[in-house]
Amino acid sequence: MHQYLKSIGFGNIQNKKELHKILHQVEKSYTQHNLMKLDEETDFCEYAKEFGAGIGIILCGDMDLSERFTPGYYIPFFVGTGITSYADVYVERRIDREAYVGICEDLKIGISLIFHLQNMTEYLREKQISRNSVKYTSITLSGLSNGGTILLPVLKSKEQEKKQQEDVRNRMMLMSAAKSGDQAAIDSLTLDDIDTYSEVSRRLITEDVFSIVDTYIMPYGVECDRYSIMGEIQEFQQMENEYTQEELYIMKLEVNGLTFDICVPVKEVMGEPAVGRRFKGEVWMQGRINF
Repeated sequence: MHQYLKSIGFGNIQNKKELHKILHQVEKSYTQHNLMKLDEETDFCEYAKEFGAGIGIILCGDMDLSERFTPGYYIPFFVGTGITSYADVYVERRIDREAYVGICEDLKIGISLIFHLQNMTEYLREKQISRNSVKYTSITLSGLSNGGTILLPVLKSKEQEKKQQEDVRNRMMLMSAAKSGDQAAIDSLTLDDIDTYSEVSRRLITEDVFSIVDTYIMPYGVECDRYSIMGEIQEFQQMENEYTQEELYIMKLEVNGLTFDICVPVKEVMGEPAVGRRFKGEVWMQGRINF
């Protein structure tokens, strides 16, 4: 069973018989259906069913000329809102199955952010129409989390917030110049990192790390699209999985300058979420390319 079924409210599935019952319902009472030609005799087929606003399961497989569907794999999904980034995105096919990952090169976070591509068939159609020269406007990221902790915000004055925003802008400009090969920008970033390391090491003697670090995002585990995050809660709401009646939190987070939504079971969150507080946990990153 998929590890992140729990994130969308299917944490109480006990065995494969229960899982197959749910997947059968996805196939027979889907809310969205996509077909993509693979060869002369086979189509790639997607059945998607929502079990709440923006949450659900996608069942993927092959369909032959007789319209017999052969299931291949399934994934839980959560569709985010708004726009996360306008940065360049590269798309690569996974080795093991007909699925794709996106690689976002946003300068705000300083790493290549990898996510599971939700609208794969839409991307492949655009690729066919435009003959590999796909044009897009932005991406919308979302995250599935199996649990986490609510932390209090870091107290900052308006002057500190303004200086922090200026530092972020300056760092983005330096990183853009460094990507172009500017040696002065590379040297400046190196010195900044050394200064930051020295200051953090000094403050850690008397302060807690979470009072120094506002937000962060870093790779987690061996899967390339899983991340450990801490972000400021900008909005949150509760919703219910219509099949299991399990309560879920939908939170909009600001993480290192990026804004995206996450879905997490209420019973697995330690603490009470509120706007301005922070969420810390691990997420499986998903996303849609907006054409």
